[in-house]
Amino acid sequence: MEFQLFLPQMRMTVPTMVERVQTAVDAGFDGVALMDHMAPPMAEDRPMWDAMVTASWLGAHTTGTVGHLVLCDAFRHPAVLARQAVTLDHATGGRFELGIGWGSVPGEFATFGIGDATPRARVDRLTETLEVVTALWSAETVSYEGAHHHLVDARQVPGPEQRIPIVIGGAGPRTLDLVARFADWWNLPIHKLDRFDELRERAGAARASVQERVTLIPEGGDRDAIVEVALRRFGSTGHTIGVAEQLVEHFAGRADTGIDRVYVWTSDFADPDTLTEFGETVIGPLS
Repeated sequence: MEFQLFLPQMRMTVPTMVERVQTAVDAGFDGVALMDHMAPPMAEDRPMWDAMVTASWLGAHTTGTVGHLVLCDAFRHPAVLARQAVTLDHATGGRFELGIGWGSVPGEFATFGIGDATPRARVDRLTETLEVVTALWSAETVSYEGAHHHLVDARQVPGPEQRIPIVIGGAGPRTLDLVARFADWWNLPIHKLDRFDELRERAGAARASVQERVTLIPEGGDRDAIVEVALRRFGSTGHTIGVAEQLVEHFAGRADTGIDRVYVWTSDFADPDTLTEFGETVIGPLS
């Protein structure tokens, strides 16, 4: 099983994020995934950093993979996205993953005047974006006529150094069709995990991942105090709490069901000591 650190780019400075991602990679995490919003959901007054610029900076200062869970398709023209992805692919030596979806906060569309927020329009646009991006990655001349995107004899060079992994999240029928067509990784929403066996075949050859809120009770830690804070921040739904042995058992169970990667979102904002202990006591035994 692979472990990635999910690290929303808020509540901390960029140098602090670099430190925490470096610590995570040293501890055994394979890389980091950021979020992508115009403003932090339900925390719109809090400072937040740009998704692609932050990924670029972390990619330059760490050795793990960098990506997002996931980029919102409507925020970027596909030709811009294709160029950004190839640039990061070359700059990091193949450590960039393109995580993309059709947007989890429809209210952002109206607030920032982005476009049609209806589910059908968003998934239609994502379909076209994936077709355009992968066509441009061929470094050949591309003409494309869609409802949302139009290209005439467009070409971008260079292409990727190698195939850029694509991560698509979701569980709807049309999203799963896109997963089967384009994705290397399928991120299943945690609240749909009970339907994993039912949905798995629709995802084609893509490997499966989930994002989980996690609280590690460190050795010698005050469990009651830690749990109180963790529940206040994350609630109990989709939130796994336990000492190292309990987390090892939990994630081993995930692996047994066919989950190949977990995006770990820690309730203490990726405290370095937590990351180090998680690596030693959870990732190590599962390696």
